Amino acid sequence: MKLITVDFETYYDKDFGFKKQTTEEYVRDERFQIIGVAVKVEDGETVWLSGEFADIKAYLHDNYDWANSAVLAHNMMFDGAILSWLFGIEAKLYVDTLCMARALHGLEVGGSLAALAKMYSVGEKGDEVASAMGKRREQFTEEELGRYGDYCINDVVLTYKLFKLFMRAFPKQELKVIDMTLRMFLFPVLRLDTGRLEEHLETLRDQKDKLLAGCGIHKDELMSNPKFAAALTRLGVSPPTKISIRTGKETFAFSKSDEKFKALHEHEDGRVQALVAARVGLKSTLEETRAERFLAIGMRGALPVPIKYYAAHTSRWGGQDKINLQNLPSRGQNAKVLKSCIVAPEGHTLIQADSAQIEARVLAWLAEQNDLLQAFGRGEDVYTKMAANIYNIKEAQVTKDQRFIGKTTILGCGYGLGAVKFREMLKIPGVDITPEEAQRIISVYRSSSSDITTLWRQAQNALMGMYQGERYAIGRTGVIQVVPEENGLLLPSGILMRYTDLKAVEEEKGLQFSYKTREGRVKIYGGKVIENVCQGIARCVMAEQMLRITKRYKILLTVHDSVVCSVPDAQVDEAAAFISSCMRWSPDWAVGLPVRGDVEVGKNYGECTAWTEPTENRLGRSVG
Repeated sequence: MKLITVDFETYYDKDFGFKKQTTEEYVRDERFQIIGVAVKVEDGETVWLSGEFADIKAYLHDNYDWANSAVLAHNMMFDGAILSWLFGIEAKLYVDTLCMARALHGLEVGGSLAALAKMYSVGEKGDEVASAMGKRREQFTEEELGRYGDYCINDVVLTYKLFKLFMRAFPKQELKVIDMTLRMFLFPVLRLDTGRLEEHLETLRDQKDKLLAGCGIHKDELMSNPKFAAALTRLGVSPPTKISIRTGKETFAFSKSDEKFKALHEHEDGRVQALVAARVGLKSTLEETRAERFLAIGMRGALPVPIKYYAAHTSRWGGQDKINLQNLPSRGQNAKVLKSCIVAPEGHTLIQADSAQIEARVLAWLAEQNDLLQAFGRGEDVYTKMAANIYNIKEAQVTKDQRFIGKTTILGCGYGLGAVKFREMLKIPGVDITPEEAQRIISVYRSSSSDITTLWRQAQNALMGMYQGERYAIGRTGVIQVVPEENGLLLPSGILMRYTDLKAVEEEKGLQFSYKTREGRVKIYGGKVIENVCQGIARCVMAEQMLRITKRYKILLTVHDSVVCSVPDAQVDEAAAFISSCMRWSPDWAVGLPVRGDVEVGKNYGECTAWTEPTENRLGRSVG
């Protein structure tokens, strides 16, 4: 398979381009124009071409075997979108040095081509693009176009050199994960119900107007933190404050999860209650903004799903392009409506598969907490079992509220959570327990999960080992490799999870560790390391499961631990059975990990219902 490196130069101005538009908006805009393109096959000479759209299209189709080649770019979402959406070109494999750089160096290293070229000493990126602002192709002189071509050729050469260097250490299977991720954006399938979106927007705006009318205060005062604080002050309320985790400075506590702010919902002054309700309504209309963006995208065509490969320290995916599909609202009727506007194409059904409880399962497996691991494997209700243990009753006696406590304990306490934060976690959904009860539950969990607490201590020792340049094991043998010379942990995918510039400071509680991020230094400890590791392992499992699914069905979207595919209506049962089996499969390095895949089907993303495989189809199935 040959490697084709490509880079497009396009028209932009101060009001049109990446600084103002998303990739989808920019490429689909009627003002969009290709100035030229540079193409390089393997290590051959780079060719620059500028001309009419039809001429460029004919040249690209006639001179390159895209269908049997890997295509490389720096920021393939952009260059690949041009190839796919405008020229109808599909490559066999999509490779992106921007994605690769994130995985190799983490999120703390600049991912621009200029920064990477400098880091690897492969050359210097030019600045000719700056002089091209506001100039359409026909406005360039021959000399200017020649210089721009040289600039573009240089970018292609730098990208190719970086790729060759990156491949010395990059896990080859992750190239397939990058390709799978990019295809969600480059070949959109999901549709948006524009009629329903218009109705939803009207409803949201009506709700907001009613809230504002009830307050008698201008919208701007609610959207601005200082002005909202002043509005509270005028009503005789001292604005609640907190210490920012990010900056260490005092800031307003206006988040919906801030306890002092939540208390204002029950203030004795009805005007304060209305003001706070309006503030929450306005701030939560991130949903309104999303609905507006969805509507605009729907008017232009299918929904390209912008998922960022390696978006988190743990190597997990994330959202981008200003429609973070990884963080769609999950509660309330409005949230369901927004998701319901994402629909399958005509004659197709969506299949959503969720890897249920995967982090909790990975934790039990990695710690070799065998009683919990076996309960997961037998399909038992581990939340009820934990509740029965907490309240010293039989499982049949556990109430719905007690089971919720058990669920929160299993999902929340596996990473060293203390009693204070556990109590605060329960308060968010409205469950209030005494500090003494919170401490008792934490003690019950830890005494019944001794292998998990041992895992925390192993991780704390591994931090000390990294700091001192020594190696300590973490959890089940052979899963996680400590790499002290890199201040990192090697995940099963072959990606290194780094704790950049790891430092230790002696405090009253003992040695406290921290590492460097773009937002500042972040504290790290054994329990937090295990949270990172379990999230990283879960991502590794999910990625391999998804690659198996793509052997038959295209993945259109991934959100946390779930995937979405679209299949012809006549193939729903066959496809759902195959996808379910893929989600129940564990990689060779994860023998004994009891994963589970819950499958739902439906015509839209918000109204999928549980799927049960027909009895006659259950025998003899295998994952291909």
